[in-house]
Amino acid sequence: MIVGLGVDLVHMPGFRAQLDRPGTAFVEAVFTPGERREAAARPGETAVHLAGRYAAKEAFVKAWSGSRFGRAPALARADLAEVEVETDAWGRPALRLRGALARALPPEARLHLSLSHDGDHAVAVVVIEAPDAPL
Repeated sequence: MIVGLGVDLVHMPGFRAQLDRPGTAFVEAVFTPGERREAAARPGETAVHLAGRYAAKEAFVKAWSGSRFGRAPALARADLAEVEVETDAWGRPALRLRGALARALPPEARLHLSLSHDGDHAVAVVVIEAPDAPL
């Protein structure tokens, strides 16, 4: 049963400006070492790559929040660095949760992720599926 759905859109020029801001710790605070390594391996596409990952993290938070409609939040805040976008050998993305977020979701919950980039935008859609139990 689908219990949560989230979508997020990132406008690339604004996102690039945030990444280029001198002294910002945004990348280190939001992206895991694995995500940063994978982005660095794509010269000239780093901002595009990270924008898609950021959209995925935000889409997850929206899906999870929606799955709890009418109930108190499970955590005071979601640490975006605990949401990691991994890709398989063919470049297909998936979400992996760590830390408090991983403990807050039941082990039977399944996460589905779709990413897309077009022009100045990156978009992500996350679906949370769980058997008959609320999250």
